[in-house]
Amino acid sequence: MSAELLVETRDGVEIVTLNRPDKLNAMSAGLIAELDAYFRGLQDRLEVRVVILRGAGRAFCAGLDLTSGSWPGREGEGPIQGGWRTQRAIATVMQLMRQCPQPVIALGHGAACGGGFSLLLSSDVRIGAPSLRMNAAYIKIGLGGCDMGSSYFLPRLVGASVAAEFILTGNFMGAERALQCGLVSRVVEEEALLDAGLELARDMLGTAPMGLRLSKDALNRNIDAPSFEAALAIEDRQQVMLAQTQDFEEAKRAFAEKRAPEYKDR
Repeated sequence: MSAELLVETRDGVEIVTLNRPDKLNAMSAGLIAELDAYFRGLQDRLEVRVVILRGAGRAFCAGLDLTSGSWPGREGEGPIQGGWRTQRAIATVMQLMRQCPQPVIALGHGAACGGGFSLLLSSDVRIGAPSLRMNAAYIKIGLGGCDMGSSYFLPRLVGASVAAEFILTGNFMGAERALQCGLVSRVVEEEALLDAGLELARDMLGTAPMGLRLSKDALNRNIDAPSFEAALAIEDRQQVMLAQTQDFEEAKRAFAEKRAPEYKDR
């Protein structure tokens, strides 16, 4: 990883830090390329079981870096073609976050605007600090409020009315309102954010590895399940599969012996 993205490994948990504090961690081409490579690589790194995503300095991520040179063009490339390339590069990161088998816990503080807001929305769990301020900033700069997955995630997370309020105005949502509507799981003091994320990650590490991966998979798929029966079908298949693993047998033995299970991901 480059200096724009820092990765620290702690016993099955990786702490991924957006590291452009002088730019409020705004998205540059380099940062997006690093995020793409990191989340894409997680498919083959199952020893990493949980990811914690956070921002360095005063903000989580202030959105797209619009300063000169942050998104260099290519020789002979038209403005529409260049804009499409940039758009797809950022959107792909959101897709990779949803597709990676590891749960992603986002720690939000300060500004989370535009694409930074979408990074939070694309995570599986969000924990916020009192300083957290989020908005779908795109509509404030002459674009639409629906961008980088905001129109997909936000209504599913907070309901259509609240989503419309913020997407159609670009107004900021603070930590208290986010907690009220369930967008964040909890609000803790900024200095306690990492400890809160690690505590939740440790709880996840206490589960069977494949069970955790398939649970994320089922949650993602069943958000869009066409019916209750379709959701049950996914759950049924996963449970039958997991019941054949050695980890399931170990969990039963550990329960009977009143001890913590020792999972092997087998």
